[in-house]
Amino acid sequence: MVLLIGNYEPDQQQSMQRFGSMMLDGLRAAGIAAEMIKPQPVFGNFRAAGHLAAKWLGYIDKFLIFPFRLKAKLAGRPAIVHISDHSNAVYTRCIRHAPVLVTCHDLLAVRGGLGEATDSPASCSGRWLQRWILLGLQRATAIACASGATLHDAERLLAGKSPAPQLSLIGLGLNYPYRRITEEEATERLRPVARLSAADEFILHVGSNLRRKNRDAVLRIFARCKQAWAGRLVFAGDALNAELRTLAHQLGISADVIEIAGPSNETLEALYNRATALVYPSRFEGFGWPVAEAQACGCPVVCSDREPLPEVAGDAALMHPVDEEAGFAEDVLRLTSAEERAHWSEKSLRNAQRFAPQRMIEQYVALYRSLGAQL
Repeated sequence: MVLLIGNYEPDQQQSMQRFGSMMLDGLRAAGIAAEMIKPQPVFGNFRAAGHLAAKWLGYIDKFLIFPFRLKAKLAGRPAIVHISDHSNAVYTRCIRHAPVLVTCHDLLAVRGGLGEATDSPASCSGRWLQRWILLGLQRATAIACASGATLHDAERLLAGKSPAPQLSLIGLGLNYPYRRITEEEATERLRPVARLSAADEFILHVGSNLRRKNRDAVLRIFARCKQAWAGRLVFAGDALNAELRTLAHQLGISADVIEIAGPSNETLEALYNRATALVYPSRFEGFGWPVAEAQACGCPVVCSDREPLPEVAGDAALMHPVDEEAGFAEDVLRLTSAEERAHWSEKSLRNAQRFAPQRMIEQYVALYRSLGAQL
């Protein structure tokens, strides 16, 4: 049996929760016995006490209570333990009699905790936690990195450590079967959630307000495009914060900015299908799921050339240095041509075939067996 360790739901790490669910469902579909255990909110049910108190109450649930539940579960002797998010690598200290695999999605927070510039600054307690995570990674039997960029970081940060975990690269699969749909279906799906008519053209950004996502650059790129194009800008994911809304007002584009907070997969699929382009000028990424999702829908991508985005996008995206905002705008305008958009759409669809979830599951099962798991 594969025992998966999942994420603490009150932390709202949506992408990590989706990955854990994808692993559980994929393993079972492949005929592999699998279970998932995750920290449950006990003290965390009182998170309304305030942000700082909520964080520490969550720590009690995750680091004091959960290890006892995990040790009880380990008495059943699973064939392998798979920690589906590297931020839970601290639990490797609890596991003694089974190989432990950790999926490492990125090491940006760990690097930030060590003082490196990754747009992921850490508080005093955060620095302590990130060092604890790094120590947990060192204790793992093996680490599967989600991108070549993350593999490079892991090799560097774990160099010379003893014992040293086995490192490998297993790219992520899509956690929803994004696909091309008709323009009519996409428009109908968007009718209840967005101020978009069938005639509206728009560019899209999917993500959060984290500084590394570079949403302020998206606003400036759109402002440049507005000088020659009557389209709109849609932000899907986090609602814009006050600082970004102020910037949109200063740029004179507020009336053409649409926010769709917490969209469903069906809504995202419709947005990708209708968008002129996904604009993704991220400064740092662990993988860049929106790039793969957009390409699976045939949506052209204009993104930064920071790794691992070139690795994910392949030759099917238009790329620029992160601070070359004029270049981003020029390519967005280029994609308003139906001929250009069709060309990049077809390239996107071909590249997206690399992200089949079944392929990822097969690679993980092969890795489990190479570590001695009898499945």
